[in-house]
Amino acid sequence: MFFVKFLCVLCGKIKTTKNTKFFTQRTQLLYVVYYYLCSAKHQNMITFKPIELSDKPIIDNCLKNNTFRACDFCFTNLVAWQAKFKTCFAVIDETLFLRYREDGEDFCYLLPMGKMLLREALQLIIDDAQENAIPLTIKAVTDRMRECIEKEMPDRFQYADDRDNDEYIYFSERLISLRGKKLQSKRNHINRFKADNPDWQYSTIHNVEELNECSAMLDEWEDLNLGKAEKSLRYDYIATKVMLENFQYLQLKGGLIRTGGKIVAFTIGERLTDDTFVVHVEKAFSDIQGAYTIINQQFAEHEAAAYTYVNREEDMGWEYLRKAKLSYYPDILLKERILKLKN
Repeated sequence: MFFVKFLCVLCGKIKTTKNTKFFTQRTQLLYVVYYYLCSAKHQNMITFKPIELSDKPIIDNCLKNNTFRACDFCFTNLVAWQAKFKTCFAVIDETLFLRYREDGEDFCYLLPMGKMLLREALQLIIDDAQENAIPLTIKAVTDRMRECIEKEMPDRFQYADDRDNDEYIYFSERLISLRGKKLQSKRNHINRFKADNPDWQYSTIHNVEELNECSAMLDEWEDLNLGKAEKSLRYDYIATKVMLENFQYLQLKGGLIRTGGKIVAFTIGERLTDDTFVVHVEKAFSDIQGAYTIINQQFAEHEAAAYTYVNREEDMGWEYLRKAKLSYYPDILLKERILKLKN
């Protein structure tokens, strides 16, 4: 009571404490305002929790109207790469908030997605960063996202390129037909594969047995490329296992290539937006010439033909991946930037 009375005096709302009735009315009003402010502050605090498989329905609901073609805004990637990024989420007013950290660094955020006004959502993560005494960092900001941010909060942020996380997007028709002089070498690789393996077969992944075969093929692929002791430390290996073990629940699409009855290549993807299909995983035995090229082409033809674009994700700074993805001449190199508050 003393604190409230003191605030009233400071605010100039009362000049004396002798008018008891006046004071009582004012203190009651102040109590209401004080309670509202405390409640609002509590409601505006973001309570993050680690992402689990069971969170798919609520996260998918927030992303269902997403039109950005960035692969970060996909439940499969969020949950499958949990071992590396320790991603946490919260949902407020049907809006998804995402926060993660990598290799012991400070928290980073992704752009909020959902029904909340962008200005309000951005302010919440600005406040969250301040609450945690960390600099605000939002990653995976595309040019379209930047335009939306600047419209709502002009000239408050600075942006830095993040080349290792730029995403490679292609017209699905080009990946299927491989027409043109630039892609002649891809057609040659496929022709060589077919000539060397006349019994080859492509099939869509349908059942647990095929998923188990793909898992065994992944283990063999890893053993050829890494020592067994390193396998459990490879985040892409862990992510691929998560996808294979939860394939049906995650509503994924998959395809595989067999020669001599044995799987020599497989790939996994899914719908990202209404016009874009995303490829999460592509594995093939590199000693079989053309295996990578044919699984790429066949998967696009059988699983992604209904979409205008195919997003083959980023290269993560790995030179061999960058070279491979550039060799298909992307129609869109989806640039991603890192956002920070201006000083």
